[in-house]
Amino acid sequence: MGRNLTSISDLSNREVLEIFRYARHYLEGGERGDELRGKVVITVFFENSTRTRSSFEMAAKRLGAQVINLDVARSSTAKGETLFDTAANLDAMGADAIIVRHSYAGLPQLLARYVKSVIINAGDGAHQHPTQALLDLFTLFQRWGGVEGKKVAIVGDIRNSRVANSNIQLLTRFGAEVILVGPPQFLPQGNYRHSYRLEEVIDEVDAVMALRTQTERHKAPTLASLHDYAVLFKIDEKLIAEKDILVLHPGPVHRNVDISDEVLASPKSVVLEQVRNGVAVRMGILKFLLG
Repeated sequence: MGRNLTSISDLSNREVLEIFRYARHYLEGGERGDELRGKVVITVFFENSTRTRSSFEMAAKRLGAQVINLDVARSSTAKGETLFDTAANLDAMGADAIIVRHSYAGLPQLLARYVKSVIINAGDGAHQHPTQALLDLFTLFQRWGGVEGKKVAIVGDIRNSRVANSNIQLLTRFGAEVILVGPPQFLPQGNYRHSYRLEEVIDEVDAVMALRTQTERHKAPTLASLHDYAVLFKIDEKLIAEKDILVLHPGPVHRNVDISDEVLASPKSVVLEQVRNGVAVRMGILKFLLG
């Protein structure tokens, strides 16, 4: 069994920094042409994705790996084959890594018990999204050099967010204070510092991470409308004017609901930096796990 990345807890802080060292090397144009030549990476996405899937594919190809995208709609799983049998068959074909996204929380950890291939979690339900948290932290490291003593507000549908779960763990491990902000029905249970109003904490935080409202994961309607949500929790120019603050978002962004057009276009937004850094960080992850 090789190393897997199914949760952010699979990596120590030292290993995170090693991945960042690789990512920084690739971001600066370091050698990368054939480091994973001969390796086979298969992506299996049971949920729609643009950024994560494309980012992994580009990362693997830049390192020289062969990439195979499993068309789930036309795969044997659509004919009744279990995901575990599909993974076992891919494993038997010689896949070095299987990158999986699924709506079931905990599925990547289960798959890792059945295959020898490296399993990388590209998002499982409302549980974990470790590679997103790594690229978010890397983006802050690139801007600040570290997050020790920094305060980061995470705003939005935190209870249903795998991105938030991974970020809360990783940011706090590296010394940041995380403040959760949102309406009561969006906040998780636990001993987290929280606020129901973004205005109450915006003056003390160094960065704010907006999340998309995960309406597809709600068992029942929790908001009157997205407009009502935006009135209290949208990050706009008025809210952050004259503040030295960074604005992040894992995407896709609900424009003028999560973040205003003006803020997205401002120097305070690092959303496109996150996307660019995501390829380098995922190259670092593949190098760390397969190199």
